[in-house]
Amino acid sequence: MSERAFYREEHPPVFIVTHWLLLLGIGFLILSGLYIHYPLIPGLMGLATSTHTFWAFVVVLTLVIRVALAFFVKDANMMSSREVDADIKNWLPQKANRHQLWPTIKYYLFMKKERPISAKYGVLQKFAYLLVVPVMLCAAYTGFSLWGPTHTWSFFSAGTAWVGGLMYMRIIHFFIMWVVVVFVAVHVYISSIYGMPPLKLMLLGRETIPEGQ
Repeated sequence: MSERAFYREEHPPVFIVTHWLLLLGIGFLILSGLYIHYPLIPGLMGLATSTHTFWAFVVVLTLVIRVALAFFVKDANMMSSREVDADIKNWLPQKANRHQLWPTIKYYLFMKKERPISAKYGVLQKFAYLLVVPVMLCAAYTGFSLWGPTHTWSFFSAGTAWVGGLMYMRIIHFFIMWVVVVFVAVHVYISSIYGMPPLKLMLLGRETIPEGQ
């Protein structure tokens, strides 16, 4: 049984939906992108490129919607709490944990047994979530700079010229993909510190309430 409660107020249904879309989209983008870069199985390039393009639009649109909703949708700002406030407060420094960067690092490096008491998200999670937004937007920009229908648009061609041509833009796009892969891996690790309860809540909307709470 988890040491703390995971209430539905932590992740409203709309955030669960956007999380699912981003999860699926990033997964399909990584797989199709790897095939486009390394077409080991012949005859699937058309499917890979169309899949990549479709999920690129889905991810960009979902990401923009998710960021916008952070200003309007309320959810829990503290661990094991049903009290809600604007979600954007979870992304920004909070009095409850803004002083806990080093203790949090020590905890995740197994140098500290007890996790620092904090808000809904730890300090490292806040950094990661804030950074992943511009990273994903950069991935979208470099991707559309390579895509046939848009790579000649002045907004994208200017960036391509600035980095030195399409080949360099492909390298940057491919590198960003690996940054996203690392983020996803770290995100899964941090999210699973408490085992299955946080995954059940985010993916299925199921609460976990320890006995006595």
